[in-house]
Amino acid sequence: MATKVLSLRLPEEIAMEIAAVARANGVSVSRAIRFAIEDYVVAQRADKAFKARLKKRLEEDRELLERLAD
Repeated sequence: MATKVLSLRLPEEIAMEIAAVARANGVSVSRAIRFAIEDYVVAQRADKAFKARLKKRLEEDRELLERLAD
């Protein structure tokens, strides 16, 4: 799988906590953060309100792109 490098700013306390969690689980901080992000995305995909907001955004974007294309 291709990867993309991102920069992330965290409050120091959260950074220390994620580092401790990662060490306890024997994974890198980077992997622990990926797990958390993956869980967040899975939760959003299951959220009906999120899906409704996403559909609305898609419709708005489609309308704008169609106007720009004309």
